[in-house]
Amino acid sequence: MKASPLLMAYLYLFIGAGFVFVAVQSIEGSIWNATTMILALISTFNIGVGIRLIALHFYLKNNSNKK
Repeated sequence: MKASPLLMAYLYLFIGAGFVFVAVQSIEGSIWNATTMILALISTFNIGVGIRLIALHFYLKNNSNKK
């Protein structure tokens, strides 16, 4: 069974939101510490991949209707 891009997008967005939550919880006095920055970077990549997968889903859906 192949996973659809929309399902994978939801997973990436959920994981990205989890990393944002952990990054916010790891703030100790200042946001400019290494742990917070690494977690924020990982969450940015995950959310970006999720958005690209949603765009891929709609692209594939629109192209399958034209055939």
